[in-house]
Amino acid sequence: MSTVEQSTPGAGEERARRREQRGWCWYDFANSVFPTSVTTVFGSLYLTSVAATAAKTDTALNGPNACLDAEGKSDRLTNCDISLLGLHFPAGSLWGYLLSVATVIQVLVVPLMGAIADRSTNKKPLLAGFAFGGSVATAAMALVGGGDWGLGVALFILGNIGYGTSVVIYYSYLPEIATADERDRLSSAGWAFGYLGGGLMLALQLVVYLFRDSLGVSEGGAAQIAFLTSGIWWALFTLVPLKRLRGHHERPQPTGTQGSVVTAGFRELRDTLRHARSFPLTLAFLGTYLIYTDGIATVANVSAQYGSEELEFENDVLITTILIVQFVAALGGLLHGLVARKVGAKRTIQGSLVVWVLVIGAAYFVQAGQATQFYLLAGGIGLVLGGTNALSRSLYSQMVPPGKEAQYFSVYEMGERATSWLGPLVFAVMASTTGSYRYAIISLVIFFFVGLVLISLVPVRRAITEAGNEAPRLL
Repeated sequence: MSTVEQSTPGAGEERARRREQRGWCWYDFANSVFPTSVTTVFGSLYLTSVAATAAKTDTALNGPNACLDAEGKSDRLTNCDISLLGLHFPAGSLWGYLLSVATVIQVLVVPLMGAIADRSTNKKPLLAGFAFGGSVATAAMALVGGGDWGLGVALFILGNIGYGTSVVIYYSYLPEIATADERDRLSSAGWAFGYLGGGLMLALQLVVYLFRDSLGVSEGGAAQIAFLTSGIWWALFTLVPLKRLRGHHERPQPTGTQGSVVTAGFRELRDTLRHARSFPLTLAFLGTYLIYTDGIATVANVSAQYGSEELEFENDVLITTILIVQFVAALGGLLHGLVARKVGAKRTIQGSLVVWVLVIGAAYFVQAGQATQFYLLAGGIGLVLGGTNALSRSLYSQMVPPGKEAQYFSVYEMGERATSWLGPLVFAVMASTTGSYRYAIISLVIFFFVGLVLISLVPVRRAITEAGNEAPRLL
């Protein structure tokens, strides 16, 4: 590089901007361990066992033999109750209730935090606070032992709040650090990097879990190690974006504003929800996204059940499948970014939804016990899993009114959680009605087909310009 180029202000600013964008991607790498390792794999496994221990020792609630099956073994969790605030429920149902409660709390907390972030003079401390708070809560789950499931519930909820809120603030940086034509590439790279980070950490944790006997570690101990390492990983790699992200949001609050930033945040959240109707095309895209992302989340969540119950695979096949999805999704995210550069984000999402329809159709025909077919199916899911959501994130960022990024992304995240019950309900109803998981899995095609039709009807370029933003060259 020449001396003239090095001294050019524009060249220096461009290098700093690219460095900031690379740093932004690292937060996807950092936080993905929470949904992957904690929520998907080890949280359910460990907290259910801790709740079972509490139930089996609570003879006052369950009696001395309530948890025994017909052979006298202590694993009948449907009859083993635990209690909270006077309510009794089976230990085996704790995880399902916990996910529901954690989601409701997120719906209440995260939009307010998004409004506060948009009014704050600097978002970076808020990102740091929620990221480190969530990582500490996650690492502290390693301290849960015996029958102390209540501590595990509280820590998981705190970790979930830290994750959800930090992700909203993280998303809100996207319009500030990338031009309209750069966002598809950057969002896809971040999503791919996130799957890579989650996959690498999960692979290391599964080595400990699968070889725990050789390492002299109990099953519960392996889960505790997973919580500790997930928290450390999350906190450690969060340092990279915190160092590289700049103070884009360092601006004075609007004049005439009175009260604390929290009070003002409540007011601004109320105003945002009221005035969102002024951007009907943005809401139309969001509604379309909520339909097909519910299908995506449902496929990811029920794949293990489909493989276990319908296809009769053992845990080693299911674990291998999880890792295949993680690493292929990293490649799929990058591939979606490359395709979007050639044909635009909307067309790429449409193509991705077509692939989803084909993959779900193929799932119906996978034969029981044929692991190779199941692995190929996992590869197909991974190919479109990360990319569809990554491009949806970048396309939505184009439709957000300037200065309202965190608030609108909190609506984006909370809408996703508030509608996430529909896909699992359809799957469960079809399974119970037909008696076959094959009909249940094929029923999920409707989410992708409807999403494909609706996104074709949304004029995204007009939605972007009506929100006050510059449209990218290709859509």
